[in-house]
Amino acid sequence: MGDEQAFVYDSMYPVARVLYENLPNFTIAGYALFAVIFLLSAFVYKLGFAKKLSIGKNAVITLFLLAGGLGLTFLAFFLPVVEGLVIAALILILYKIRLWREKRENAASH
Repeated sequence: MGDEQAFVYDSMYPVARVLYENLPNFTIAGYALFAVIFLLSAFVYKLGFAKKLSIGKNAVITLFLLAGGLGLTFLAFFLPVVEGLVIAALILILYKIRLWREKRENAASH
């Protein structure tokens, strides 16, 4: 590995570095990073912001998630984008669990 390549790998955040070091080539690693970001973004959207919408509106939201995921993929090389999405998902999961428990307790007390 050359000095420049080692410098770039050392500057990457962990998820991007693992993908780029372990997948067969850079193209596949880039698509994998994009897929991870898109899936995590969709999951965070579903946990925190999704409402019952028509198919057309969901398609528009999905297109915007894809476009935003593309931009976030370029940032994810040297910024903790994937890590931030994982933390956001964990926080929203904890919130949903707490909300579910409160609803269950309120239903049991009435």
